[in-house]
Amino acid sequence: MGILTILWEKWVEFRRDFYKITLAAMIAPLMYLIVFGMGIQTSSHGEPYLNFLIPGVVSLTTMNGSFNAIAQNLNVQRLYEKAFDQVMISPTPLWQFIAGQIIGGSLRGLYAGGIILLLTMPIGTGLVFNGWSLLVMFLNGAVFSAIGVVVSFLAKNHADVPRFSNYIIMPMAFLCNTFFSTEKIPGFLGNFVAALPLSQTSHLIRTIASGGGVNYLSVLILTVYLIAFSIAASWFIYKKKNL
Repeated sequence: MGILTILWEKWVEFRRDFYKITLAAMIAPLMYLIVFGMGIQTSSHGEPYLNFLIPGVVSLTTMNGSFNAIAQNLNVQRLYEKAFDQVMISPTPLWQFIAGQIIGGSLRGLYAGGIILLLTMPIGTGLVFNGWSLLVMFLNGAVFSAIGVVVSFLAKNHADVPRFSNYIIMPMAFLCNTFFSTEKIPGFLGNFVAALPLSQTSHLIRTIASGGGVNYLSVLILTVYLIAFSIAASWFIYKKKNL
């Protein structure tokens, strides 16, 4: 019931701000597609660059949608509205609160990524997005929702979340196999960037969309990230409860 309560809260918030959420999910990715995909006529790996770009934009859109849906809202609730204090004293198990936040944020990211899929369907790139694509998008959203929970508890004030986005989320959006392959990044840095969750997601969605099989190692890596950040989120919340 605790998880359903959190998801109902996310649904009410989504229904209230539907148009704002939808427009926010569309504008930046559309600019990327227009500027890089249509404005720059080039190719990648022997295919039109747009075929490389679309899966990357879908991946970063699910990342941004999930992270922002959790980190910003939970930070405001914790520091300013003091709504989290009510959660601490309620009978709802804290693991259900965490699970609800992660699932709710992941659904928001999946919605944002789905919008981009719908907008790019008329282009006729030949890319195929199926149930595996949606599963990877959901898993990616879950990872960054868990990161959002951690960041919301690390933040000392409302400005800390945008700073984290500028230092971590934005560089990942541009470097992690979205606009160009991580193979072009030399040495250790390239290997490090390739191991990040967004790089794994971009690789998975791009491979599936091109008709390739599912790389289960990448799925495992994303799952490990999800477990690790979920444990970190649990630690911060239980630490807060025991203060």
